Amino acid sequence: MCISVLGPTLEDLATNLNKNISNISYIFACRATGYIAGSLLGGILFDLINPHLLLGFAMLLTSFGMFATPFCKKALVLAALVSTVGVSMGVLDTGGNVLLLNTWGDQAGPHMQALHFSFALGAFVSPIIAKLLFGHESSALDQSASQTAATNVTSAALPFLHGKSSILTSMWAYVVIGAFILLASLLFFILYSRSSASPNKESSAPGKPPFFAKHHTALISLLALFFFFYVGAEVAYGSFIFTYGKEYARLPEAQAAELNSLFWGSFAACRGAAILFAACVYPATLILLSLASSVVSSLSLVLFNQQHVMLWIGTTVYGASMAAIFPSGISWVEQYTTVSGKSAAAFVVGAALGEMVLPALLGFLLGRIPHQPLLMYLALCTATVTSILFPVMFKLASSTGGAMVRKQRIRTHGEIDDCEDRQALLDSVADDAEEDAGPEENESEIDQWNDADFEVIEMDDASLTNSPSKTSSPPPDIPLSSQVPSSVHPSSSVTSSPVGASTSSVPKLSDSPRRKVLFDREKND
Repeated sequence: MCISVLGPTLEDLATNLNKNISNISYIFACRATGYIAGSLLGGILFDLINPHLLLGFAMLLTSFGMFATPFCKKALVLAALVSTVGVSMGVLDTGGNVLLLNTWGDQAGPHMQALHFSFALGAFVSPIIAKLLFGHESSALDQSASQTAATNVTSAALPFLHGKSSILTSMWAYVVIGAFILLASLLFFILYSRSSASPNKESSAPGKPPFFAKHHTALISLLALFFFFYVGAEVAYGSFIFTYGKEYARLPEAQAAELNSLFWGSFAACRGAAILFAACVYPATLILLSLASSVVSSLSLVLFNQQHVMLWIGTTVYGASMAAIFPSGISWVEQYTTVSGKSAAAFVVGAALGEMVLPALLGFLLGRIPHQPLLMYLALCTATVTSILFPVMFKLASSTGGAMVRKQRIRTHGEIDDCEDRQALLDSVADDAEEDAGPEENESEIDQWNDADFEVIEMDDASLTNSPSKTSSPPPDIPLSSQVPSSVHPSSSVTSSPVGASTSSVPKLSDSPRRKVLFDREKND
């Protein structure tokens, strides 16, 4: 919402500063510079600070910039505010992607699509808020201003009337968007307070071990270059399709505006549909289908650039094919290597540079080479380059190191899940056994052991009575016999000795194996 609201309200911002649009166009460069700086800063801070706290502060800073923009009367102050909002948006973009990957891991496909669908939804809603909800009063006042000019009223009142209308109408869109962002920042602060309130639970939870591919740096660099061409083509097509339809295709202004809306509408709709597809389709498959569709549609737009029907169909297909590439690319690379804060900052900066360079290059070429379908040439070239880059990245990621990392990650997750399931099963079985074992079973076990003890004592007494050495002192192992059940010794009675061996019966009894077994049993008990 913060990104797309600047375009529809640019004229009102210029009027609010008493300047022309050309004199404040530098605010786009200020925002892009702040966005790049915020992406780099967010990549560093995200590895050091709690993610919820960082995102909460970034959104709070964004809401402050949005609240202050309508009341800004100085060009330098406006440039500072726009740069501040750009920094916070860079932090949000980098931190949001990394937080989602850290939360969901390999299962982040549908959630990543949902995150970027919210970007497209915000870009679709903010112009409606700026022009449809708060634009009626401005148009009515502009009409009254033109009628006043027709009756020869002094032209000095016109800037005041127009300035008043701009403050009262479209500028309030910044306040509404700022309030919405402030509410979202409060939610992140609540998440941070809840997470800090239970540190033991978080510290005890095992984190996902980082896995880095063998060619991690090269893979992230190629992905940043991939996003450079992809995002640059997306922004360039969305920015210049209105001019292309009006100047080159000779469409009426209303139809050119509808063509522009069709591109962004198909883009947002297919990004929403990609949430469902990502749950059952691999990210690499989505990327390949999107790249093939973009190549076919851009080639058709180049070959049939004079036909209006093909322009409408090709724009629709091209917008749909561009929808799922960025989130699918992030989900795909997460399968082969860990996307840290610095890694996410790298490809976000690449996307921001593409957003700056390619539209500016196209605008420069349109001024030098008019009446040529340069927009369609750019779309075809970028689609071809990205279609070449992705197989190279796939080959690099599927090398020995990348394949081993992916298998190790899947095996680690599987072992963790199996251990958790096994432990849960054992715990449930133990709980059921404890619940089933009542006091009756415990009493029966005690009775069995007591009966066994009495049997052993009776057998020992009988053996001593029948023994010729009964007049002698009882052997010292008799009291120990009460400690062992009869099941341990199948024949617990002592074999009677011959009459002549009466003098040696006691030593033999004390050194018997039965004595040793009973002694060991007593020690164990």
